[in-house]
Amino acid sequence: MKITAITAYPAWIGIRNQLLVKVETDEGITGWGESGLSGREKAVAGAVEHYAQFLVGRDPMRAGALWQEMYRSQYFEGGRVLTAAISAIDIALYDIKGKALGVPVYQLLGGKQRDRVPSFATTHAPPGEEMIAQARMLIAAGWNCMRLSCANHESKTIYEPRESLAETARWLVRAREALGDTVVLGVDYHHRLSVAEAASFCQRMPKGTLDFLEEPIRDESPEAYASLRTMTDIPFAIGEEFSSKWQFLPYIERGLHQYNRIDICNVGGFTEAMKVAGWSEAHYVDLMPHNPLGPICTAATVHFAAAVPNFSWLETRASPAETHLGFDSSEFFPVQVKLEGADYPVPEAPGLGVEVDEERIKREAFRFWEAPHLRRRDGSYTNW
Repeated sequence: MKITAITAYPAWIGIRNQLLVKVETDEGITGWGESGLSGREKAVAGAVEHYAQFLVGRDPMRAGALWQEMYRSQYFEGGRVLTAAISAIDIALYDIKGKALGVPVYQLLGGKQRDRVPSFATTHAPPGEEMIAQARMLIAAGWNCMRLSCANHESKTIYEPRESLAETARWLVRAREALGDTVVLGVDYHHRLSVAEAASFCQRMPKGTLDFLEEPIRDESPEAYASLRTMTDIPFAIGEEFSSKWQFLPYIERGLHQYNRIDICNVGGFTEAMKVAGWSEAHYVDLMPHNPLGPICTAATVHFAAAVPNFSWLETRASPAETHLGFDSSEFFPVQVKLEGADYPVPEAPGLGVEVDEERIKREAFRFWEAPHLRRRDGSYTNW
């Protein structure tokens, strides 16, 4: 079998851009992958075009070797744009291999360790009574792990971290009192705090309020996380932006976090994700995969989650608390993995178990979209 074509499709699908990658073969077997670098899909599509120049004509069954060739094929190896492209291609190669062998992808990863993949849901209402009401609804619907809301910016341009953390902490304490001790509660600060701000946030809440704190500060400096680690005992959930096993290295080896928010569409696909999973298992770090994209990312992550032992929960954006994000994606993906209650069933079809309406995708023009460029009131820029 030989690769005959690799095509990148940056397209607006429902509510956001997605970067899908199609890999075709001379035996008529097609694989699909997805990139996770939201907001810079055109850059990733360019990298995919570069890789296609030498991947066409190669054996798609040699995913590990092709991963190494893609990573090592330039002097300036690595980086999020390149590994996002590698991720999409690698996922597509596993889709091809599963279809060629007539087995679901999880069989290629060592076999299934669980029949269903539990998920965590996210409230969308700002901190307040409505947030607590949404959390109660999720508990009634079967969720035992959820990410509550943090107080965001007062407009699309202004964000003051100190004001946000004070309000968020106050309502998280109330949420814990209202929801009880058994539900797992976390919050995502999306890299918006400094070390001092994150420490202040953690210290405003009684012990046991939060079960995990996601991405409180930026991840470029392990030393900054090491410093924050000395100021709080709340478990950290980080890693959604990590683009290789090397980026995970200091966090795993130094015990800086407890949950890996690994994104299979950013880290390098199945080939790299399985290495991070094994390394994490050796250091008792659990996996809590990042999954904000489309059905291909979801299916790939479900297969990955099914095959690893050290798994906690998979992010879902399809819970009843996020109906504002909902749209019927079946016109683009007529066959896909869907939630059953609070879990994803592990698909049994060959490959990923996703079918793509390519002609429908082609009709959707790419839309340039920018994340909010936030400022503080003094005019300085801060993180989104």
